[in-house]
Amino acid sequence: MLARKGLLPDGFLLTRLAEDQNQPNRSRSRLQRARFITKSGSCNVAHKNIREQGRFLQDVFTTMVDLKWQHSFLIFTSAFLCSWMLFAMIWWLLAFAHGDLEPRDPNGEPGPVPCVTAIHSFTSAFLFSIEVQVTIGFGGRMVTEECPLAITVLIVQNIVGLIINAIMLGCVFMKTAQANRRAETLIFSRNAVIAPRNGRPTLMFRVGDLRKSMIISATVQLQVIRRTVTAEGEVIPVCQLDIQVENPLRSNGIFLVSPLIISHTMERGSPLYELSAQSLASEDIEIIVILEGVVETTGITMQARTSYVPEEILWGRRFVSIITEEDGRYCVDYSKFGNTVPVRMSCLSAKELDQTRGVQDGGSDVNPQGWGLVRAGRGGFRRGGRTCDSSAPQPWYAQAEKTDGEVEGEKKGQKKKVQLEVIGRQMEEDALGEMSE
Repeated sequence: MLARKGLLPDGFLLTRLAEDQNQPNRSRSRLQRARFITKSGSCNVAHKNIREQGRFLQDVFTTMVDLKWQHSFLIFTSAFLCSWMLFAMIWWLLAFAHGDLEPRDPNGEPGPVPCVTAIHSFTSAFLFSIEVQVTIGFGGRMVTEECPLAITVLIVQNIVGLIINAIMLGCVFMKTAQANRRAETLIFSRNAVIAPRNGRPTLMFRVGDLRKSMIISATVQLQVIRRTVTAEGEVIPVCQLDIQVENPLRSNGIFLVSPLIISHTMERGSPLYELSAQSLASEDIEIIVILEGVVETTGITMQARTSYVPEEILWGRRFVSIITEEDGRYCVDYSKFGNTVPVRMSCLSAKELDQTRGVQDGGSDVNPQGWGLVRAGRGGFRRGGRTCDSSAPQPWYAQAEKTDGEVEGEKKGQKKKVQLEVIGRQMEEDALGEMSE
């Protein structure tokens, strides 16, 4: 039903058919930039022109585990058939060399004791090979004490059969118990949002676990992948930058007992510090989310991944609450897992907001005059020649305009101010006078 591949759009569309209808057409998807991590968590990277293919054969077990199910079954079936045919040929040659295939007179004297009883053709030798390798004894064919070589072949075939069975069972177990299978029940919100939290612009997304068995020592890691150019002109197509998850303990550990909203404050030092509502659509970035932990039931380390491109980041929205308390227990409504509501928020970046408040890059306060917003028309605000959308509400940090009475009251109670330059000049003159004396 619910999966982390994104079956919960905002419009309460919970079926795959409705999701497919909302997907863009092929011509539009070709124009979109490729992403490194898909929404399902798989890596969208194609490895081409690998000349050293022999390296994969040095680790045959991992190569077989990474194969698809149909390819694995094809390899196992071929291995069994080839081993049965090979030892069937060996048993037939033993019988032929010992003379067990020669016709005998049923009314005559009994011939010599055969190496393997009841082998008269290659078909009977093939049936005996299957009986030996899969340990199925029907009682019609058996190895006698006549040929020591036949006993040796019996031992070798049993060992080969055990090795093939062990490899097959190990591969099947590892393929069914892979970490990505547990990650199928970990879901991420289809969209990430940017909304003010505690007075700062914050990037947020929601993660949840559909199973009751918990993920032990769960950690969340955020990375931004963007194309950068160095000062020397070198183009780095994949530049990975870590993002600090908002946590009072300054760690990425989470307690995933119920759906959580993971947040990142866009403050100084953040790769998203200069991201604004206007530049978000044109930014060539991808935010990758990596959730790691240990499965409580199996003890296997698992990892779930997803990513958000600029088209999937909503500016000025926040997630709705989905946890309620009913009959002494908490209930989670997953039908509202990805639903968001609009909030009042400025379209400026976090850096521009700090400059508006009068904070320099060095951390000292400056005169906010010149950085303030100037009203540019009905409902719009202008700063540095850039105008936000006229339909946008008034920023949360904008102060209310003072009335004429308040201005006159401030003028009456205003005290005489002395400039800092005058005080500094007087202190220098006093110091020079003391030195001359």
